[in-house]
Amino acid sequence: MKTHPSSDEEGWRAERRGGAEMLAPSAKGFFSGLFRPALPASSKRGEKSGLKKAMRALVDKAFGSSMNTTDSSLVTSSALAWAHPIVREWFLGRLGQPTEPQEQGWPHILAGKTTLISAPTGSGKTLAAFLVCIDRLVQRALAGELRDETQVLYISPLKALGNDIQKNLEIPLGEILKMATARGLTLPEIRTAVRTGDTLVHDRRAMLNRPPHILVTTPESLYILLTAEKSRQILKTVETVIVDEIHAVADDKRGAHLVLSLERLEALTHRPPLRIGLSATQRPIELVAHFLTGNGRPDPAVVQIGHQREVDLAIEVPASELGPVASHEMWDEIYDRIAGLARQHRSTLVFVNTRRLAERVAHHLAERLGRDAVATHHGSLSRKLRLDAERRLKAGEIQVLVATASLNSESTSGRWSLFARSDQRVRSRLPGSESGAPATGTAPFPRAASLPPLATN
Repeated sequence: MKTHPSSDEEGWRAERRGGAEMLAPSAKGFFSGLFRPALPASSKRGEKSGLKKAMRALVDKAFGSSMNTTDSSLVTSSALAWAHPIVREWFLGRLGQPTEPQEQGWPHILAGKTTLISAPTGSGKTLAAFLVCIDRLVQRALAGELRDETQVLYISPLKALGNDIQKNLEIPLGEILKMATARGLTLPEIRTAVRTGDTLVHDRRAMLNRPPHILVTTPESLYILLTAEKSRQILKTVETVIVDEIHAVADDKRGAHLVLSLERLEALTHRPPLRIGLSATQRPIELVAHFLTGNGRPDPAVVQIGHQREVDLAIEVPASELGPVASHEMWDEIYDRIAGLARQHRSTLVFVNTRRLAERVAHHLAERLGRDAVATHHGSLSRKLRLDAERRLKAGEIQVLVATASLNSESTSGRWSLFARSDQRVRSRLPGSESGAPATGTAPFPRAASLPPLATN
């Protein structure tokens, strides 16, 4: 693995392109290359057979018995030919063959092109962005070139999603470390950290003293990091910026704020960092692509994978006559209906407009379902309480979670079966969809219920 040239920009771009001459060969090809020079030109078939057996034994010893002739995909998967053998073996053994967004996205990312990936929830688009970064960190670590500096910056508009990403990163990094250790390779720890408004003071200090290799943050926290002198220093080495849920910020002031921060980051870093944008749906995708790159730069490579998702959508209306003010009887009908629907499903998300309303709805639902079956999630709650609510939902310990915009259904996808929205903007909260765009995905969607506006006093 070559070190990055300090002055030769073309050399740096050539390395980023990930050409075949710079990429780690497969285990089979690597050991074949070692043995071929020792094979005489006049060797007989028996000698060749014995040499092949010896080569196979060496491969099995170095990379485990799982890489055998019955599972040749662990050795010959062309989509992962660029990855280090340990990273490739982990991916194929843990996840199987790459998904379509990964196969289409990796060549652009390896080539150093700004890339925008639009794919359904659960299709592996986040790992498509992260695996190239993880592989690069692993190769540097094995070569003894991994320094205590931040190289990957992940930006999410949602704190809950950021917390999920860090946990999901620790699993592959930990498993890759164990695989390397089992093969007698010294692999230094690749560290991650989260920096949001919830981050504790001692964790912020530790991050400055020893920067993580992968930093997870929000647009607002990135602005603060770029402003404070000490935190600015750890961002100078960033090579890759991943912007998740890009459609959630592309059309509002948070997006304008983020674009400014990305330009400040580019002016700060030694080289312009590679930008990768991720989202389930983006429309119009051309404008989102321009939002990701900024003015005066080439258009990004766009990977767009879309499938129409099946949606079971129902509009629930109370039996009482609707009016400008909701009566107590109407409220009771609404609470009874939500509780009844919740009993029919494994887990339920209820989105409301305000924090006060979230507490009130949760209180009335708890009276009907039990206090241990209902939780709330909004910005006024402490970090500890919000993380506990997310954990309980994912573990299936609660039936209903009442939330505001502090929680996005993307971060809990696959862990609930009923979705209820308390106003007309149902589409803005469906995972894999945005306002004015069709919901997309690869699997049947859970039940979605649109209720009358609950913000009426």
